[in-house]
Amino acid sequence: MSTVVPPGTEANQEPSRIPRGNVIAELKFYAPPVDGSKPFNYPDGTPIPKGLPKRNFSDADLAVTIHDIRGQESLYNLDDNAFSTLETGPSTQIDFTSDDSVKANYYPEVERLLLENIPGAKRVHLFDNTVRLIGGNRPPVLRVHIDQTPAAAIGRVRTVLPDEADELLKSRVRIINVWRPLNGPVQCSPLAFADSRTVRDEALVAVEHRYAHRTGETISVQHMDEKWYYWSGIGNDERILLQCFDSEKGGRVPHAAFVDPRSPAGGKQRESIEVRALVFG
Repeated sequence: MSTVVPPGTEANQEPSRIPRGNVIAELKFYAPPVDGSKPFNYPDGTPIPKGLPKRNFSDADLAVTIHDIRGQESLYNLDDNAFSTLETGPSTQIDFTSDDSVKANYYPEVERLLLENIPGAKRVHLFDNTVRLIGGNRPPVLRVHIDQTPAAAIGRVRTVLPDEADELLKSRVRIINVWRPLNGPVQCSPLAFADSRTVRDEALVAVEHRYAHRTGETISVQHMDEKWYYWSGIGNDERILLQCFDSEKGGRVPHAAFVDPRSPAGGKQRESIEVRALVFG
């Protein structure tokens, strides 16, 4: 049953309140360029050529039901749904303000986590991370997306492991994001993710990301009745695994942060880290 607590109600004012249960909330879906051209975006910090917009497509803000998987985590897995959850012990990494420290201390923890929990995984290569801190320049992303197109995923293998790419690409390759809060339990800006089985291929649109010296591709998503989920009150000892690419089974998970109308006034803003991994085998 979907529930919405309107802003300004008494329940919304309790600062320690953790929203639970299904909710109706808006997600930002893809709306195509009006001129029918190929969609593009210039990432933050990238010079934009004179006369061009930062991006040439827009958003369609649509209300959907987002189902809470708390208590039903075992029903979902990477092969079928392209997302899953894990409970872990406390992380040894406390300082997430230093990228060098994250790579030296947190990366090995994430690598072990994936090798121990992903069936068939023989090798893991971590290639990127995003830390979102209160007051930082990387706020939660509200636009529904998948981090890589299939072509971009294969290109990532060739970029980060060029000498081994041909051999590695002969077997199963996955890109899996490991997402966790840094100041859980999450009260505001929770992460929504769609069941891959309900996402139509025709809903997925490749978008050029035009950097200064290269062009990458991500996927934007049109709403076509896919089914949405979130994990209420996720804590610091819990992890969401988001599979963006799977060369064997094809699973890919659209995801986005959303504004929960039940979030308490005065509740803490979410901080988080996501680490992106190539998983071989």
